[in-house]
Amino acid sequence: MSKPRAYSVKAYSSTAAKSPLAATTIPRREPTDRDVQIEILFCGVCHSDLHFARNEWGFTQFPAVPGHEIIGRVTKVGPKVTKFKPGDIAGVGCLVDADLSCPMCRKGLEQFSPTMVMTYGSMDKHLNLPTYGGYSEGIVVDEHFVLRIPKNLNLAAVAPLLCAGITTFSPLRHWKVGPGKKVGIVGLGGLGHMGVKFARAFGAQVVVFTTSPSKRDDAIRLGAHEVVISRNADEMAKHAGTFDFILDAVSAEHDINAYLSMLAPDGNLTLVGAPEKPLPVSSFALIMGRKSLSGSLIGGLAETQEMLDFCGERNITSDIEMIRMDQINEAYERMLKSDVKYRFVIDMASLK
Repeated sequence: MSKPRAYSVKAYSSTAAKSPLAATTIPRREPTDRDVQIEILFCGVCHSDLHFARNEWGFTQFPAVPGHEIIGRVTKVGPKVTKFKPGDIAGVGCLVDADLSCPMCRKGLEQFSPTMVMTYGSMDKHLNLPTYGGYSEGIVVDEHFVLRIPKNLNLAAVAPLLCAGITTFSPLRHWKVGPGKKVGIVGLGGLGHMGVKFARAFGAQVVVFTTSPSKRDDAIRLGAHEVVISRNADEMAKHAGTFDFILDAVSAEHDINAYLSMLAPDGNLTLVGAPEKPLPVSSFALIMGRKSLSGSLIGGLAETQEMLDFCGERNITSDIEMIRMDQINEAYERMLKSDVKYRFVIDMASLK
């Protein structure tokens, strides 16, 4: 396979763990046979972007260009592309490549493939360079990893669905959340607010757990039937042993056993937040009631498309605050303080 030609696009990158993001240029490949070239219109800001830009996971290659909640317009396609044409609106999430032949890929679980290529932080096999994310003018992605976007939705507010949306949709679907189920959502941030919207849309009884009484009204607005202040022992005790499913979207250190005690027998708690330090788990919290504790990572491409189509049918999007590209460093600091309702989205026209 001959190496495709590269061209340059404007982007924002960090050049060291403690450096702010700043304007730069990066290479993109000219589309190969199965590639879709996309002009990026909007890019959501995920907490993972901050971890990556600051090398908090230890695998960042600099310069680092974050961004994996990408909405854009197709500008060019390779000769073997069948699903997209120039002018189409398309999305790209956390994955941009995989071999598509391993057992996980064949099951539609590309996110668990040992060959998966992340939108940033992996290697582009065509250019033999690191992959660069959506804080840029454009991106080139294999057709299999490009998503159709419902035409009736606000495009900027769709962007966070490509990470925050599928991260919460997938476990709710996997554990068969629906009518007659009592569901808890722990934490009301970028992930949690989408969990509330989806659980309500699936027909479940939805209860939000939060440490902040000030979030009660917003939780109800987003679709919760009830809000429990987790620091209030009486409120917690009232719900003990009654939940079929709990989605834990908290990335900070917290007492997981307090939420396991909320589960009914055979109930499940799924982690989608990623606390920096391991969470101590009491074996008795699981044994007493045959409860289970699990985790979930985004979703496969088919499931992500299913989620987008569902959102189009139900008019579900993320609650966002739009920013310019040059406001990204300020946005990171605000994100650390949970000072956003509920997801920042970059207007990429501001990069030009």
